[in-house]
Amino acid sequence: MGQPEASEKHQDRRFVLIAVIAGLGGLLFGYGTGIVAGVLLFLTHTFQLNGSLQGAFVAVALGGAALGAAIAGMLADRWGRRRVLLATAAIFVLGSVLAALANTVLLLFLGRVLVGLAIGLASTVTPLYLAEITTPARRGAIVTINQLYISIGIFVAYGVNLLFANVTSGWRWMLGLGALPAILLFVGMWVLPESPRWLIQQGLAIRAAAALQYLRSTMQVTAELHSLQQGGAENNARSTSLPELFRNPKLRRLMIIGLGLAVFQQVTGINVVLYFAPRIFQETGLSSPFMAILATGGIGLVNVLATVLAMRFLDSLGRRKLLLWGLWGMLISLLLLSAGFLLPLQGLAGAILIVLVSAIFVASFAMSIGPIFWLLISEIFPLAIRGRAMSLATVINWLANMLVAGVFLDLVGAIGRGGTFLIYAAMALLAIIFTLKMVPETKGLSLEQIEQQLISNS
Repeated sequence: MGQPEASEKHQDRRFVLIAVIAGLGGLLFGYGTGIVAGVLLFLTHTFQLNGSLQGAFVAVALGGAALGAAIAGMLADRWGRRRVLLATAAIFVLGSVLAALANTVLLLFLGRVLVGLAIGLASTVTPLYLAEITTPARRGAIVTINQLYISIGIFVAYGVNLLFANVTSGWRWMLGLGALPAILLFVGMWVLPESPRWLIQQGLAIRAAAALQYLRSTMQVTAELHSLQQGGAENNARSTSLPELFRNPKLRRLMIIGLGLAVFQQVTGINVVLYFAPRIFQETGLSSPFMAILATGGIGLVNVLATVLAMRFLDSLGRRKLLLWGLWGMLISLLLLSAGFLLPLQGLAGAILIVLVSAIFVASFAMSIGPIFWLLISEIFPLAIRGRAMSLATVINWLANMLVAGVFLDLVGAIGRGGTFLIYAAMALLAIIFTLKMVPETKGLSLEQIEQQLISNS
């Protein structure tokens, strides 16, 4: 018994190391989006950016992310998951350094476009790669490492904002420090193998076997390799072009699930809370900017801790049950936030209540649709189309992000914060109905079993 247990522990350590390195793509995603709030405070003075240019500074990164997500699947299917992650790291380093050293608005914006492009690539390829290298029993936790890193990246960005808030040209450090995790990802990906499933799809069985032996820390991979080859042969026998996902009624449901979750993850208002939390808290009663940013940092910490809990329960409770529980928590907290703004609550006590309810909302998100969206889109699509289908879902996710963030202040001006959060609550209710009717359970199944089950049952 001692030798197999030692081998299993060695495999665990090897796999955790692999997942930690590959998951750094999520950290780039989180840091690159979370650092903006602090940077904007400086750029308005350094480059005399008016309101329109400030909006453009945010928008160019989101636009770059949408572009990156749009091409990520095609690149990952053609060149492999590992190569695209290496390119992602290099682009992020270049964009971060260029933006940090910029002495003109043009260079600053170009740097942010490159960072956005890398974020879009990472947001698609990181969960794809993690899903394809792991075993069914661990896939929920391992793919959720991506969401954990996103949460950590946002939290670290809040901390860096505070650290350099009173430093001359602190915005340069805020932007430039994003290159560090990108360098770690670039170095780490050189020692990791390509996805065995992608190698099988390319007819590279010998390299796939070597990759599996490295990933599983054992030479005994014949049975798993045979299963992957069989699944790959079935994929190649099917017509799996991207338009086929919409034409074929057996596959259309998969795309509806992916795109539906992509939209609901954003239209329930998560990024409104993450992007505009300091402003919301200030207007509610935390008049000190430092206290508002500190409260926002607390929200970021809740986001991280709740994601850790999600990793613990995704493979035991299952995706569907956890998704529903979290969506109910989001619905209730959004209704409470709407009521709090409509009353309205005033003073320190009211502000503390709003912060606490916001924390419950973020925790509910982080334990449900936050990670489960990325997990499910890495699981439900056929291998031959998985990269491109995930790209489309991710593009829709980024576009929904841009729409919600872009119209938030206009909505608040038109119907108030209470009415705006009531709309997000209605979206959460629709997400619950959508999940009950459409979303399958994938816990404990291999990607090949999920594909066969979903296609045969559609």
